[in-house]
Amino acid sequence: MKRSAWRYLWSAHDIRRKLLITLMILVIYRFAAHVPVPGVDREVLASLLSGGGSTGTLVGLLNLLSGGTVAQFSVMAMGVYPYITAQIILQLLVPIVPALQRRMEEDPREGRKWMEKWTYLLAIPMAALQAIGQINLFSGLAQTPIIPNFGFTGANLLPSLTIIASMTAGTMFAIWLGELISEFGIRNQGLSLIIFAGIVAGIPTNLGQLMTDEQNRWFILAFMLVLTLLIIAAIVFVQQGQRNIPVMYPGRRVGNRMSMPVKGTLPLRVNMAGMIPLIFAQAFLTFPAIVGGFFLNSQTEWVKNLASSLQNIFGGTSDAYWIMYFFVVVGFTFFYTDVLFAQQNYGENLKKAGAQIPGVSRGAPTQRYLTKVLRRITFPGAMFLGIVAILPWLVSLILPLGNNAGVLLVSSAGLLIVVGVVRDTFFIIDAELKLHGYDDRLLVR
Repeated sequence: MKRSAWRYLWSAHDIRRKLLITLMILVIYRFAAHVPVPGVDREVLASLLSGGGSTGTLVGLLNLLSGGTVAQFSVMAMGVYPYITAQIILQLLVPIVPALQRRMEEDPREGRKWMEKWTYLLAIPMAALQAIGQINLFSGLAQTPIIPNFGFTGANLLPSLTIIASMTAGTMFAIWLGELISEFGIRNQGLSLIIFAGIVAGIPTNLGQLMTDEQNRWFILAFMLVLTLLIIAAIVFVQQGQRNIPVMYPGRRVGNRMSMPVKGTLPLRVNMAGMIPLIFAQAFLTFPAIVGGFFLNSQTEWVKNLASSLQNIFGGTSDAYWIMYFFVVVGFTFFYTDVLFAQQNYGENLKKAGAQIPGVSRGAPTQRYLTKVLRRITFPGAMFLGIVAILPWLVSLILPLGNNAGVLLVSSAGLLIVVGVVRDTFFIIDAELKLHGYDDRLLVR
């Protein structure tokens, strides 16, 4: 009888140790996520979280992206996103700066080490700047300082620097925990699991919010469960989608004879960009609302009106916001996929290996052909990401949910992260089982 290798999951000592280490680190992260920033006003924070309109939507979004730590305004309120932002900035700079592009092409291994080093270094000032921006944003949205006496003048300087240092240290601590998971736990999944743990930890609270409507609670719950299952099925289908490009690899010389050429495939994924376009689009579109929040109390009438308009348009409640969100996600999916694919330079790498796509010349023509194919198959992936991004708005047109629209965001964009992490973790554990000899086998009772 054929049995799955997964039944050996707990008996395989090495894999069991990695799973226990991963679980222990995630527990540590969740405990640390409840350590509040010194001096935060809990009443102001509670009023922001419970508020409706564009303010509630924006704060709910930041809470999702931080993995639920904004709700506590903990020292990890920024999550690991300063690191991800630094990573995106460096990835976008590589094709723009010729010196960086040459470094990556001449020695890819050393180039990756250089990229990792500078990503960590850039994450520190990014975390500090984001901490200042987050405190000022929350104070502007609440029109009351969320941390009293926060500022960089007089007696407030040292306490404010301490707050910024604690939030920056919290972010770097979260990044360090993610690296520990990648090194000693489930490999290459550290930061993803950190974000995953924060989103999953908020599910009970979100379900509680869905049940607040006494008249329609069961209908809304059933609707959300069916919608969640459909989203999961769609995400798995799209994430698994790929186009296999036929490639002919040259034969090898064995003694005095030459072996026949080997036929292989080069897989191109439908969604190579993953979750990054949604994160970038949210940051891009919420930036005007953040800037407008600083000028809501301006004494100049036209500045105050402009700030109010920015809050209304980019705060997440207007139809124009969701339409712009869709197109920005689709556009950035193409842009980010092109950048990633150009860095991999398949045309030159296949040429060095002596491989060739049938009917296509080696080198630059191969790269142009692959880019053309990739852009064509990226279109359904980009459209899918755009629909996932605006799903809360689409559902609200069918079923008025009021403040529960923020929960829908978790069910769409949040589920994209959760399903992706679960899928990648499943494949990694399955590969580890096979690597240790626990492959599927026929066993006779």
